[in-house]
Amino acid sequence: MNLRLSSLLERLRSSLFFVPMLAVIAAAVLAFAGLAVDRHVGTTLADLPLGFTSTVESARTLLGVIAGATISFAGIAFSVSLLIIQLTSSQYSPRVVHTMFRDPFNKRVMALVVGTFTYCVVVLRSVRSALDPGGDPVIPNISVAVAVVLGIATILAIVAFINHSAHAMDVSEILERIRRETTEQIRAEWMLSESEGLTDNEIPPPSTGPTTVIRADRSGWIQEIDTAALIGCLPDGTTARVETYAGRYTIERTRLITISPAIDAADLETALRSAFVIGETRTMQQDVTYGLRQLVDVAVKALSPGINDPTTAQDAIFHSAAVLSELLRHHPPAAVISDGDRRVVMAQQPTHGELIQIAFDETRRAAAPHPTVCLYLLATLDSLIESLTAEGLVLRTTELHRQARLVAQGCGRDTTLDEDIESVNDTYAHKFNGRSR
Repeated sequence: MNLRLSSLLERLRSSLFFVPMLAVIAAAVLAFAGLAVDRHVGTTLADLPLGFTSTVESARTLLGVIAGATISFAGIAFSVSLLIIQLTSSQYSPRVVHTMFRDPFNKRVMALVVGTFTYCVVVLRSVRSALDPGGDPVIPNISVAVAVVLGIATILAIVAFINHSAHAMDVSEILERIRRETTEQIRAEWMLSESEGLTDNEIPPPSTGPTTVIRADRSGWIQEIDTAALIGCLPDGTTARVETYAGRYTIERTRLITISPAIDAADLETALRSAFVIGETRTMQQDVTYGLRQLVDVAVKALSPGINDPTTAQDAIFHSAAVLSELLRHHPPAAVISDGDRRVVMAQQPTHGELIQIAFDETRRAAAPHPTVCLYLLATLDSLIESLTAEGLVLRTTELHRQARLVAQGCGRDTTLDEDIESVNDTYAHKFNGRSR
């Protein structure tokens, strides 16, 4: 799928405006179609079923009541939705708000409400008595009957909305929705590992010769990278080394691509940058770790002193383990994509070890004062090890064993483990030693 189209579809899926807007347009078209049918069959239909024939006064009253009731509920529905989003953000994590915006049920209910209001308003303006300017009275019996049906459907939708909103705050519902979306994305983006021999991608070292660097022209989250477009822009015999990945925040003037050997990229910079979709928010389009990040955030938030909810942390740990299990049984996309003598190298991709660290590092540190939660972590790690061993992926359990050891060592300790501090020192040495000040 075209990168820009994919990005547009993702924004539409997260929009609370698009579906109701379509409903307003559809309702207006339906109203004009109904009025056209009324004009075609005549103004009086004594044989309408269920006594749906109307007078001018009753038609106006009925349409006015339905329109007034639905638009009143629209205000309540939007208020309740925003309240749920606010409570979810403060109670669980701001990251899970992303899934609330994508809930199709709420958007459909809002669409039905605003659509019914629009339909009633359009039909109401056509109702005319004999005393009104324009001549003969107009009583659109069929259109009024449709308004009654829409009004009844809206009442049922209101009840369903209240029920759905009540369940929407259930943390298990939220976590399951994140797990389901993340699992679907993993299966779409990553390859299933069929044997132990398929290990993490080997990334070629950077070129030691002259290179051309393409830098970001603005800051934002990397949402998607179109590798096919990158290859199409490259001259023959060149390699583009992508220095970022989907799900990472890029800062203006930092490296996006390093091309070797060096070329004159003046005419290619715009095309190369257009292969990167940079947005204001992080999405799950190519970032399969985002769902894992959301689940971990819920667990860490639940273990904070202000929340102190170990049961929610347990729920989040189990769901994050389910996502991690799916990740560990799959393999990332190829790090090197070739087309003839042109290559794109994805220089930064999460390894299976790093995924395990994302899932457990912050959680086990936050769980150190909670022995019960440490037991949950150990039970979860044991289950993951058993699952991977049964799949023949024993090598991928090494980091899981290390995490289990750190959980046991850290439980009850008030200070940071030496091994955690050492990982910080190692990162500093790798990134900053030898750099001029």
